[in-house]
Amino acid sequence: MRHFTESKLVLATHNHGKLREIRELLADKEIEVLSAADLDLPEPEETESTFIGNAKLKAKAAATATGLPALADDSGLVVNALDGAPGIYSARWAGPEKDFSMAMQRVEDELARSNKPSRKAHFICALSLVWPDGEDVTVVGRIDGTLVWPPRGDKGFGYDAMFVADGDTQTFGEMDPKEKNAIGHRADAFNMLLNACFDK
Repeated sequence: MRHFTESKLVLATHNHGKLREIRELLADKEIEVLSAADLDLPEPEETESTFIGNAKLKAKAAATATGLPALADDSGLVVNALDGAPGIYSARWAGPEKDFSMAMQRVEDELARSNKPSRKAHFICALSLVWPDGEDVTVVGRIDGTLVWPPRGDKGFGYDAMFVADGDTQTFGEMDPKEKNAIGHRADAFNMLLNACFDK
């Protein structure tokens, strides 16, 4: 497994919530974290059919454009009763305006139409670290939970306000970011990546 020795890392995201989370997760490392938005990198079209494929695609595009190692995340909500939707289309359900209140409403409407009683769901996070020479380390994190309605809390982003992790009573939207970072799918994947590539 390749070890990360560089002083700069590009986060291949324009999502401020993801950027904030990942910067916090890397806070104790002596690494300058730049974002795709900081560098005016275009968002590549996500043409792969899996979270892993899209994470690699985004990281590779940023590493190629900057000549720096790049880290990309592809994550989403997977709802059992909706046959895995929205899945890799989680961001697209929010439309061009990134309106996740609309996306959460769509999930709730689709659940009502499905006539399936299950409200079980999980978040998946694929993290891909790609070097300019094309080598990559890719990991996948997951957290299981249940969907609630109406949404609760405004501390998270995406579908956080309707997701309660197994064993908890608060939605991710109600949790302090540090609490969420300790248990969430992104933290799960990040811990795997830190153990694989970074000094403890």
